Amino acid sequence: MFRKLLPVLCLLAMITAPVAALAEPALWKVTNGASTVYLYGSVHLLRHAAVWDTPKVEQALKESGELWLEIADVDNPARMQLLLMQLGLDSARPLRAKLDDTYRAKLEKALQSLGGSTTAFDRMRPWLAAVSLNVVPLQRAGYDPEAGVDKLLKAAADKRGEPVKAFETTEQQLRYFADMTEPQEVDLLRQTLDEFDDELADLDQLEMAWEAGDVSRIAVLMRKDMSGDLYQLLIVRRNQNFARQIAERMKTPGVAFVAVGAAHLAGPDSVQAQLRTYGLSAVRQ
Repeated sequence: MFRKLLPVLCLLAMITAPVAALAEPALWKVTNGASTVYLYGSVHLLRHAAVWDTPKVEQALKESGELWLEIADVDNPARMQLLLMQLGLDSARPLRAKLDDTYRAKLEKALQSLGGSTTAFDRMRPWLAAVSLNVVPLQRAGYDPEAGVDKLLKAAADKRGEPVKAFETTEQQLRYFADMTEPQEVDLLRQTLDEFDDELADLDQLEMAWEAGDVSRIAVLMRKDMSGDLYQLLIVRRNQNFARQIAERMKTPGVAFVAVGAAHLAGPDSVQAQLRTYGLSAVRQ
């Protein structure tokens, strides 16, 4: 479920022998005349020991004159908190009232395992409760948004005085969930509760295989239990938007480094596949 709620964090499995030879996160290069774009699949929560800045990535960053991320204000928690208050809370009807007895019990058990009150999430809308139930235990296990590739890239770009651009706003990202109907939100929370005990193991596998650049496994496991509607909403539509903006950027000379979630650079609907509709080819580095 975590890979659904944070689309750039796809579930990965064990590394296969052919991929082990790569042994580094995947990087692609797209060229069009005097314009070049590097595509890098990032992870938004990592353990601090994770290796992401390989020599190839460092060289690509050295060549680049601008950085593109999914959102530009990855280092602005106050903005995120304000939007969560606006889009993620429901003071009129408590969360537990939206669940049947079975899932109320599962919610209480999950909250107890986190050491919190069984009413701690009562004001949350189901989508925010689902996201929170995924993120909190992972952070306690050492996965830190401060170690996420996006934040580290942004900090380095700011230090260099390099422009940082974004495909989406923070509000746009949150509205993928906040604009769901209540039945869709509740279904998302139910799935999260059903898979709650497996999330840490899922992300452990993610980090291991992501560092190996196992893109084929990302593609397979990304769709493992993601509904068609959710896949279209969180992956396909966004990939089309990313590709459209990249294609427009490539009409201008220069080199840009693009980092989006690893899920967006895998499978038949990947950003690379969408770029082919613009006559642009991405070459694995």
